[in-house]
Amino acid sequence: MRLNSTTHPRDARVSRARLCLALVLAIQGPLALAADNAVERDALMARARHEHDAGHRVDALAHCQAVLERWPGDREAQALNVTLLTELGASTRAGELAATLQPGPTVAEKHRLGADHVAQEIRWADGEPADPFHPYVEADQAVDDARHIADDPLLPADLRQRAGFDLLVALSRAGRADEATARYDALHTQGVALPAYVERAAADALLAKRRPAEAAKLYEDSIAQDPGPYDANEGEPRIGLMYAYLESGRTRKAFQTVDALSAKETPWIRVPGAPLPIENPRKLDADLNAAAVRDYVDMHADAYARLDALGREAPANAQLRSELGMTELARGWPRRALQDVAIALTLDPREAGAYIGKANASRVLNDYATVDEDLAVARSLAARNTRVDRAQESWDRERGWQFDIETERGKGSSPDFGDRDGTTQATIASPLIDDHWRVLALGRYSTADLPEGDVRRSRAGIGIRGYALGLEAYVQALPSTDRYVGKTAIEAGFNWSLTDRWAWAADYSTAGDDTPLRAQFYGISAKTLDTTVTWRASELTQARIGLSQDRFSDGNRRNGWLASLVQRLHTAPNLALDGGIEIGGSTNTLDDRPYFNPRRDRSYALTGRLENLLGQFYERSVTQRIDVAAGQYAERGFATGWMASVRYGQIIQTGPGFHVGWGIGWHNQPYDGRREHRVVLDLTLHWGE
Repeated sequence: MRLNSTTHPRDARVSRARLCLALVLAIQGPLALAADNAVERDALMARARHEHDAGHRVDALAHCQAVLERWPGDREAQALNVTLLTELGASTRAGELAATLQPGPTVAEKHRLGADHVAQEIRWADGEPADPFHPYVEADQAVDDARHIADDPLLPADLRQRAGFDLLVALSRAGRADEATARYDALHTQGVALPAYVERAAADALLAKRRPAEAAKLYEDSIAQDPGPYDANEGEPRIGLMYAYLESGRTRKAFQTVDALSAKETPWIRVPGAPLPIENPRKLDADLNAAAVRDYVDMHADAYARLDALGREAPANAQLRSELGMTELARGWPRRALQDVAIALTLDPREAGAYIGKANASRVLNDYATVDEDLAVARSLAARNTRVDRAQESWDRERGWQFDIETERGKGSSPDFGDRDGTTQATIASPLIDDHWRVLALGRYSTADLPEGDVRRSRAGIGIRGYALGLEAYVQALPSTDRYVGKTAIEAGFNWSLTDRWAWAADYSTAGDDTPLRAQFYGISAKTLDTTVTWRASELTQARIGLSQDRFSDGNRRNGWLASLVQRLHTAPNLALDGGIEIGGSTNTLDDRPYFNPRRDRSYALTGRLENLLGQFYERSVTQRIDVAAGQYAERGFATGWMASVRYGQIIQTGPGFHVGWGIGWHNQPYDGRREHRVVLDLTLHWGE
């Protein structure tokens, strides 16, 4: 059968329908795909903005980069990418990308990018310097750039204020406290409210300029605004607040602040992706400063116990080793201190505090040869650190001129001293010569109103002091200027620190001033020798025994001994209470001399001493001390009787290297069976170090 070649009308309609459907699908398919892409892009941008608003900048950057991988020309994603890079510290790269934006950034955006770059530059400058011996190059560059932005006349008002804030922060972190406090004072006068990060920087500068009360208020307000936690590159303001409290006399609040911070921080923290937790540097910093603040208020044993425990946990921490050495020095262990600061410098040769500790320990040991070198290195590492300045100033005072004067005036009924007596000694020492020598000029003057008449002893002369490792020695000649004895006193002696615990001292004179003034009245002099051995475990415990021999010109020989033990009973901030016992005795070969010389006597006494700081503002301070003793005195041939003494005194330091002191004391004991008493007023003055 032959097929019909003509198309049926129904088939034609079906073909046309299929063609239309194909055309519709061809047109709507790409449109639908484009719509799906737009939805996905909007979702990614929404997530990026959400993470940014939540402070999760790294996550936000990841979403933003995902958008740019698929839509590299997306203007909104490009702008957010610039913002995120800036906030993450990559402000240089952000500026490069901002220059490629189409359309380009506005003038206001360019200013903001410049301000953001300076802000990041300030943070970078707070890290490790490229050259540790020129530590302020990056910080000074940040200051210059911040000043350039702040002084730009085209800067919008809001950015101008922010740039001024950033300049203050840059100045403070660069150690330029004078300029930082000047800018703060100007802002404070204008009544400008400061954000928390600026208050912290201003408080640091105020603390460096010794305005601790104002610094404490700023720290407190900054913590109220932003209680933390803080970025890793930001310091903990509560540490600064602790020192502000301490230096303004609020010791208890200083303790509470740092102890609360230490308790809050955990010893270990977990880092995403790390299999094991790592040590929390903020916890270590809090614990270290908790120890340092106790060392500052003379609680050296407590500070040492804390630092020693931390040292066992973190033996390779240079700053910790350095602080441990300084505490050991305060406890009277200069050799051990030198060992620990040497370890600190091995761990980190850039630890400026360790060089200061080394210099201070060498000074205590009279080993002056390396002090200048150590302080010079410390200055090259931290020239704008006030601690370095104070160490240098202290050393300059110590190696310079020294002047001392001591005087006491007594009244009573002592057979040796008479109804009234007085003694004065003045000494002036030259600056240190060749790190080992000083030349002295000194004078002594003593008087007494005896029943037989007035008597005096006066001498003036010169001497030399020599210094070596752990040793101080002297020799001096003091011709007599009175009419009673007329002998020149040749004197020599030494004080030798054998170890951190043992010391030996001895003094010899051909006409000793220990000779009673009653013997002086009768023209009698004495050659005297005194020697003492001291064992000192620390500032808490000390034992001493001393021996003496006086060979009088009248043939009498006096031998004496005195032993003592002192133990710390209580320690509190700037307060120490000690108790002890003192035992002694003497013998004389002749007992019929015109001065007091029992054939044999002995004594013992229980002693106590309270010393505490009444007030302090940096180098200005007032310290009081109370000494008491009570016991028995026995003299051969006479009844045993009680003896007692009490003294109250103060030391007033009016500035670096200068202090005066005064004290008044009372003593009562029997002599030759008759009770004698004496009241003494003593005065001291020291200028130097």
